Amino acid sequence: MRVTGAGKTTIGRRLAAARRLPFLDADDFHSDEAKAKMHAGAPLTETDREPWLQRMNAELRAHEATGAVLACSALTEHARAVLTTGLRGVRFLLLTGDPEVIRARIAHRHGHFAGTALLPSQLATLEPPAGAVIVDVDGTPDATAARALAALDQDDRSTSI
Repeated sequence: MRVTGAGKTTIGRRLAAARRLPFLDADDFHSDEAKAKMHAGAPLTETDREPWLQRMNAELRAHEATGAVLACSALTEHARAVLTTGLRGVRFLLLTGDPEVIRARIAHRHGHFAGTALLPSQLATLEPPAGAVIVDVDGTPDATAARALAALDQDDRSTSI
């Protein structure tokens, strides 16, 4: 989880492959209207987000038996509550990084509906979850994914009985 451009999809795909889990990208669950709004630089409202969050929750529940990796901003406690309704064992990986590095990444990607105009509102909205595994996104995607896997493994060991 984190703001646009933090590497959620890139790292999420690597984590899913390493753990042999299905990969889900929150971008695939947005309506065309929401994508157009974000492309225009307007942040989504809670009303805009609600059906999107519910669609992802339904998909996560469909994968509950096997697990899945979801790349999603999940910026607020409310969003995370809707995403995880009816689920057990959900873990959050918070990708952190220098906002200027993230802004540069957004500026250099092509074909994505979310541009740099959304970054300030997303950073202002972010409510980091208590208990999240936190990994900085500096370095290569492979190095970041390796750090994320190690941090998740360490977290598994510290929370197991």
